[in-house]
Amino acid sequence: MAVNANEDTEFNDALRKYGILPPRPPTPPSPSPPSSPQLDDFLDDFTTDELQELADDTKDDEAEKMINAFREQRLAEERSRRARFGRVYPIGRDDYTREVTEASEVDEDGDEAHTGTAVICFLYKDGLPRSERAYAHIRALAERHPNTKFVSIIGDKCIPNLPESRVPMIIVYRKGEVVTQILSWGADKERSLDGTRLLPL
Repeated sequence: MAVNANEDTEFNDALRKYGILPPRPPTPPSPSPPSSPQLDDFLDDFTTDELQELADDTKDDEAEKMINAFREQRLAEERSRRARFGRVYPIGRDDYTREVTEASEVDEDGDEAHTGTAVICFLYKDGLPRSERAYAHIRALAERHPNTKFVSIIGDKCIPNLPESRVPMIIVYRKGEVVTQILSWGADKERSLDGTRLLPL
């Protein structure tokens, strides 16, 4: 009588105990049950407007907070996808026309008024304390206004023989034209972003 080594019998267990049969292969673990759907999975199918309505209609304060938090996260992701810039781009003198003047002529998607792109050109001098403070403000503004293009260039590389007394200099372009120009920003007194209005960004 042939012995089926795969059968789970007392006889086979005895044979395994004495090494006549090889050990049984381990039983594969049973698969984990599928995880319960999370609130995020449920909310993914809603638009931001529908999420607002859902939050307004719910009677549960905790659920309302969670829905609003999810909606804010979705809005932030959408803004981030639409953002074109968000940082300061260093440029050289040869790049100026393309990166500043011509870039300011480009209309944003959906801009039916054809107002162009705001481009802020920051001229600075390395090692000059007021220039370094201003650069920190420019970087913060670039993050706050990702649809405005910010570029930086060393002042005398942009304008030959530019006096140190004129930097930091901020030149704002739109539609290929200079909108405003600020010389020696922060030379007269300490400046902060709260009181700064370079243009309607």
